[in-house]
Amino acid sequence: MKFEVIPSVDIKDGKCVQLIQGVPSNVSWTGNDPIGMAMRWVKEGAKTLHLIDLDGAFGGERRNTPLIEQIIGRCPVTIQVGGGIRSYESAKALLDVGADRIILGTAAIRDATLVQKLADEYGSERIMVSLDAKSGEVMIEGWKKSSGLRIVDTAKSFERLGAGFIFFTNIDVEGLLRGIDPEPIKKLVGTVDIPVIASGGISSLEDLIAIKNTGAIGAVVGTALYKGNFTLKEARKVIK
Repeated sequence: MKFEVIPSVDIKDGKCVQLIQGVPSNVSWTGNDPIGMAMRWVKEGAKTLHLIDLDGAFGGERRNTPLIEQIIGRCPVTIQVGGGIRSYESAKALLDVGADRIILGTAAIRDATLVQKLADEYGSERIMVSLDAKSGEVMIEGWKKSSGLRIVDTAKSFERLGAGFIFFTNIDVEGLLRGIDPEPIKKLVGTVDIPVIASGGISSLEDLIAIKNTGAIGAVVGTALYKGNFTLKEARKVIK
């Protein structure tokens, strides 16, 4: 697979936001038009968009579904959606309205058979499991609670159950704009055969190159793009 730089559109209370360390009150950037922002990234060359319903991630209630459905309908690119998908019904609803991939985090950890059921019904390529790590442990419920599980073992388990992708976020460096830690990404990529997309700590074009060199097939970028550390055009150019 060709390495991709994937812009993140994180939505909270109907607005496009960027958080520091995933803390709801610690907002580093905000904008009033998530649909316009998604369309801007597509216009600038994004081939995939990463949409997260933060209200769903933190409270379990997916309040931003209408906005996400509009983005799916208006942006002719690959759309992966996560945040608060805690049941088969909510996963099915997003897949049925056109989300190319859904991202399961807390729900997958609590009921691993959900991954298998959805993969059997919709195909592995549409099912992504999010493994968000803090000090090497998988966090759940909007990064507020430790699952007690280790990243590599958990990734292997979900690969066996039919997940088509692993989305790995290093919470220890996420949102800080201080650079990435390539080692856990490299370890994860070397452990599973399914594609890994990484995020957390990206602050420069050099960080993107470092992620590409781990063998990951993509990097989800948020704060660095929104703060203007580099443009999407520059990012797409440098990873070539």
